[in-house]
Amino acid sequence: MNAKPNIRRAVYAGSFDPPTNGHLWMIRTAQSLFDELIVAVGDNPEKHCTYSVKERVSMLQEIVREFDGVTVTSMENRFLVEYADAMQAKYIVRGIRTVGDYEFERSMRHINADLRNEISTIFLMPPREFAEVSSTMVKGLIGPNNWQEIVRRYVPQAVYEKILKDRQQDK
Repeated sequence: MNAKPNIRRAVYAGSFDPPTNGHLWMIRTAQSLFDELIVAVGDNPEKHCTYSVKERVSMLQEIVREFDGVTVTSMENRFLVEYADAMQAKYIVRGIRTVGDYEFERSMRHINADLRNEISTIFLMPPREFAEVSSTMVKGLIGPNNWQEIVRRYVPQAVYEKILKDRQQDK
C-alpha cells in the first residue's frame, strides 16, 4: 500500500460472523472520521465461525460498496497492530458496547502501544439501538418461528438475504 502524505488511514477489524447493523454503524462512523478505512476480517481460531472468511469478506464488500474510501480485506494469523502497521494505518478503530468491552479494549490498547506506539486506538461507542447487537446474538435468534422478522432488524439487507439463502439450502 502506497503511503500518501497526510492521509488518515484506519483499520477496523473483527470476525464479522455475520456483519450486523452495529458493524455497519461503526464502518459508517469511522468512514466519516478518516480518509481511508480498511475493514479487516479476522480469523480467530478460538471462535467457531458460521461463515468462512471469504463469505464474510463478500458480505462486507456488498455492504460497503457505495462507501468512499472503504476497502475490505482479510487478516489471518497476525496481531492487529502489526497488520495496521503493514497497511500504513496510524489508527485502529474499536467499538465499546459494554464495560467488559471497555476493560478488554483498554488492555489491548496498552499492549498495542507497547508494540507500535505510533498507532493510536480510537474507541467508538454505538448508540443504544446497536449497543446490544452482536453477531453471536444474531446467530442465536435464527431458528424459532418468525425468526426472520426479528433478525431482519439487526443485520444489513445483504446479510439478511445471505442468511435466508443459507437457511433455505439447509432444508
